[in-house]
Amino acid sequence: MSEKSATRRQPGYRKCFVCGNENPIGLKVAFYHDGQKVWTEFTPGDQHQGYPGVMHGGIIYTLLDETIGRVAFLKDMWVVTARMQVRYRQPVHVGQKLRIEAEIVRVRGRVLEAAGRALLPDGKVAAEANGLFMELPASYRQELAEIVFEEPSEGDSP
Repeated sequence: MSEKSATRRQPGYRKCFVCGNENPIGLKVAFYHDGQKVWTEFTPGDQHQGYPGVMHGGIIYTLLDETIGRVAFLKDMWVVTARMQVRYRQPVHVGQKLRIEAEIVRVRGRVLEAAGRALLPDGKVAAEANGLFMELPASYRQELAEIVFEEPSEGDSP
């Protein structure tokens, strides 16, 4: 099955810094999955730079953290980051589109281990990360589910 035909958009929270459409300073990215991995795309603008013309590493970290954490939805888990390591390999220039993708490494009880990478248009790895994520208690998950997530529109696709 091709990526396009198996693609589904993940829900988001309106005020989230990464995916929120109602966050005026947010990144406003959409996340997609195919049942095995999660991905998004992001093109940094001038407001996302650290050194002149180069995307700030903290924004790359943020995109990796959110994308990697979202693989938990593939296992019907809601998680928070417990630990994450990033290795930066190539600079990302303002205006250069990134594809950020992630997959599950393993699940043990309430702990999810996952990995991801930020890819440049030529396929080179700009940054890679791995992390441990802890599942939220069921009571807190239920409370959040009632207030935070908006379902994607029917026509939403990459």
